[in-house]
Amino acid sequence: MNQAEVIARLQTIFDDIFLEPVKLTPQLSATEVEEWDSLLQISIVVAVEKAFGVRFRVGEVETTRNVGEFADLIARRLQEK
Repeated sequence: MNQAEVIARLQTIFDDIFLEPVKLTPQLSATEVEEWDSLLQISIVVAVEKAFGVRFRVGEVETTRNVGEFADLIARRLQEK
């Protein structure tokens, strides 16, 4: 699965979690979305782990700077399965 495919699947997760629509792009970061706080970040990670059937290591998600890097991380985890 490539970055664009992962982002397309992420969009449905974000649509379920956020009250206001968030258009995902590889460059989008949490600082650009007012509603995206630490509690929503936890919800996102849990939903992603469930939807993609992957697990992240402690601190791993925090190293990603934007949606594109997060999508790349998900793709790497999928390849490791």
